Amino acid sequence: MKTFESSNSRRVHKGRYIGVGISTYIEMTVFGTKFMTAAGVDHGNHDAAIVRMDPGGGVTLSVGTLSHGQGHQTTFAQLAADELGVRIEDIKLVQGDTQATPYGWGTGASRSAVVGGGAVVYAARKVKEKILRIAGKMLEVSPADLELVSGKAQVKGAPTRAVAIRDVARIAMFSPGRLPPGEEPGLEATYYHDPPAFTFANATHIVTIEVDIETGKVKIVRYVVVEDCGKVINPTIVEGQITGGVAQGLGTVLYEHLIYDENGQMLTGSFMDYLLLTSTEVPNIEFGHIETLTPLTVGRVKGMGEGGAIAPPGAIASALADALAPFGVKFTELPLTPNRVWDTIREARQRQQ
Repeated sequence: MKTFESSNSRRVHKGRYIGVGISTYIEMTVFGTKFMTAAGVDHGNHDAAIVRMDPGGGVTLSVGTLSHGQGHQTTFAQLAADELGVRIEDIKLVQGDTQATPYGWGTGASRSAVVGGGAVVYAARKVKEKILRIAGKMLEVSPADLELVSGKAQVKGAPTRAVAIRDVARIAMFSPGRLPPGEEPGLEATYYHDPPAFTFANATHIVTIEVDIETGKVKIVRYVVVEDCGKVINPTIVEGQITGGVAQGLGTVLYEHLIYDENGQMLTGSFMDYLLLTSTEVPNIEFGHIETLTPLTVGRVKGMGEGGAIAPPGAIASALADALAPFGVKFTELPLTPNRVWDTIREARQRQQ
């Protein structure tokens, strides 16, 4: 093996080829109706939520978005519970049923927390305001002097003066004569939320890899992600989203490949030939959270659903080029399979002879 100068000692240590790669991105997400109109598209991009509190204090939350693994059941329930002062366990989420949910534009473009979550918050606030009006009459105080905390409507600064939210819900349905003048029975609200034109999420991915130059295999030693999606509603949900995105991105850069023969016939049409990343190849990911709060959205959140998948190809390719800098190679085509990496190293060695 050729001996390299000491300037390469950081990359080559005891025969190990190690590299570090960094990829930073800014992603425009959400796309509200204002953006669609400016782009000449006659199409809305709002979404809706219905919040209904039953006479026992339970809450049914119906939304126009649909979770396919993002954890809306947790996130939306958390948003509604925070507004209504009830437990997350008291929230039932209904989604994906067009007979029971409001019209919406579904899940995509990292829009659910911003658009669907915004609709949830505003609908819950309408119900909250009605609870406070009814509780204010019951306690003979101004609704502005009340707050909803731990299942109770209580006087600010005097928590012993309180009424249970479930009692308010029961009166709202069964005792209309006890409601404030002009107040309709029931506790239910619908809200259609149209978000700002867009939000900008961003993140930085840093990866350390080791390359086996005899086989071309790339091993991920360490992977770190620092994400900025505005206010973090639930860190576990955000980290789960990032993990799934990174796994998808690693599949893109290291494994997945559509190959065709000279006649245009696909040769990788089954999972026997098309290599997918599995859980054993996904590294432990280290997370950092930066909250740059946007003033444009409800809760000051920004879209982040796709963020994990954007940066891995750039980070891995940069780390690989760093590790193999002694050979003077660069990578401009994906995927970086062992065959492609090994061929690149072999060609570089031939040039150096």
